[in-house]
Amino acid sequence: MSIAAILANPASGKDIRRLVAHGSVFDNQEKVRMVRRLILGLERSGVTKILYMPDSYAIIPRALNSISPSIPIEAVEMPIRSNQTDTTTAAGIMETLGAKCLIVLGGDGTSRAACKGTVAVPILPLSTGTNNVFPFMGEATIAGLAAGLVASGRLPREACCVHSCMFDILLNDAVVDIALVDAAVYDDVFLASRAVWHMEKVPQLFLTRCSASSIGLSAIGGQIRSILPEEPRGLALTLGPNASMKVTAAIAPGMFTEVPLVDVSEMAPGEIFPIHVNPGIIAVDGEREVEIPRGSRASIRLSTAGPMVVDVQKTMALARQEGLFCQPS
Repeated sequence: MSIAAILANPASGKDIRRLVAHGSVFDNQEKVRMVRRLILGLERSGVTKILYMPDSYAIIPRALNSISPSIPIEAVEMPIRSNQTDTTTAAGIMETLGAKCLIVLGGDGTSRAACKGTVAVPILPLSTGTNNVFPFMGEATIAGLAAGLVASGRLPREACCVHSCMFDILLNDAVVDIALVDAAVYDDVFLASRAVWHMEKVPQLFLTRCSASSIGLSAIGGQIRSILPEEPRGLALTLGPNASMKVTAAIAPGMFTEVPLVDVSEMAPGEIFPIHVNPGIIAVDGEREVEIPRGSRASIRLSTAGPMVVDVQKTMALARQEGLFCQPS
């Protein structure tokens, strides 16, 4: 049996950054329509069963109201807490139940939550969030086809996926969290709204990838270097007074800031970079999550053991080469 899984976050694209910045709201009805197209794509590609994460809005049951797929579509059994632990829990259960590809609808934070559940199952992240550096914008129909080809084994996952790097967040040498895109040291002790707004409170910033076309904190590094997700290197930035340069970057939709850079260093896999703030907070993938207790040792390490991410264009190009959707009349 070939199993694919869908994790749709009903809260993505609606956080406070949509009010403080100028981003559009991604409503749940659009997610319902996307899931409908995903299901049809998965069915057509040869998947024989779909698992999904239950949620308070009932995204998948609503999507099934107007279609009648021929394959079983089942919710995983789990409590609904309506926070990011739902995504982490669901991803772990889906791996146990034999899912061969996870389709995640959300932003960077939702993808990170899924990868905290498992990095052993390939992930196809579709953008429906605020900061969307890790997930991509794309047509759900084709995403369903690509994910289904991987999940069904009709194409080898090694040929369809990119192996992404990530950060290990360390406290006293123990891994306490991960980050897929960025980790920002915040010189404060309050989680508050969790989003990172005041760059003057960020003395250190670590990035797994950089692009001048990105939005969010990785856009800062993107004005200096280009680092692809699959490249085994990262970027460590030191911010503050006596800067050698200032970088203008879009750290949120419609929100620009000038960031003073003191130092730029490349990060090699396994290399540990100490954090110089204590006490403080580490924001992972745009949200303040990890508290640094007074007297503890915090550090960041680049890891090559990140998730395998389905490359839709590469997968569909390989499907064309193999003639998977062509047959003699």
